[in-house]
Amino acid sequence: MTAITNTEAFYELVPRGADVERVGTGFTFTEGPIWNAVGGFLLFSDMPGDVRRRWDPDSGVSEVMRPSNKGNGMTYEVGGSLLVCEHVTSSVVREHADGTRETIASHFAGKELNSPNDVVVASDGSVYFSDPTFGRMPVFGLERAQDLSFQGVFRLPSGGGELELLLDYFEQPNGLCFSPGESRLYVNDSSRALIEVFDVAGDGSLGQGSVFLSGIGTGEVAEGIPDGMKCDELGNVFVTGPGGVWVVDPAGEVLGLIEVPENVGNLNWGGSDWKTLFICASTSLYRIELAVGGNRLPYMN
Repeated sequence: MTAITNTEAFYELVPRGADVERVGTGFTFTEGPIWNAVGGFLLFSDMPGDVRRRWDPDSGVSEVMRPSNKGNGMTYEVGGSLLVCEHVTSSVVREHADGTRETIASHFAGKELNSPNDVVVASDGSVYFSDPTFGRMPVFGLERAQDLSFQGVFRLPSGGGELELLLDYFEQPNGLCFSPGESRLYVNDSSRALIEVFDVAGDGSLGQGSVFLSGIGTGEVAEGIPDGMKCDELGNVFVTGPGGVWVVDPAGEVLGLIEVPENVGNLNWGGSDWKTLFICASTSLYRIELAVGGNRLPYMN
């Protein structure tokens, strides 16, 4: 893997001596962490295990849904509804607090989506999500032929409407996140082991992309790949990769590596001050206390 030297700027974000703490283990492959600030708990997916779990500091880990349609990425909307990317149904669904659910995206141009993977909600309520093919593979989803001829990134306008195709040239689009202020959207391509960045226009569309960081490993899953990705409140990008979580400044310079003993699938901010980084890594759930908080997305405010 690429050798990474932790810089002084890295230690301003990740205090010296801060270690990842394993808070749960024994899972199949963890993904999609999302913090519920009202309830003080974390939800996370065990995608191949077809179960959703929650963790809180008092009760530890418990199951909340089985089967879960091999759900993956999750996020909240401002009103408290939970959005979930489901591999088995090839859909993005909205789960309301009363237990009811509705499908908000399942097809594009009359064809079934591949397997929505990760999702983020903009301040205007529009929904952005990636759609690789991982959920059509054995173990990680329901094995079946692909309906679409590409792997895309989509936008669903606030309040619904026609699904908009934003990107169609990535090999396996995966994690995505906004910069503070939502002027930029970062999208990683797991197979190409890189992150591209796009300017976000006023109507929510994307400008021409450029490579933000390449060489995040080789694209081999066993080594660790760019998968989950989030921004902190200062605009630094935290992305999964070989060895753990890579920390990258807004100019695309790698500041350092948060070492994790298992391959990391995803990560997200939580805790009372949004400075706890929760890390979903293969069979376990970890956390680490940082000196910086997450980029305050609408549901976090």
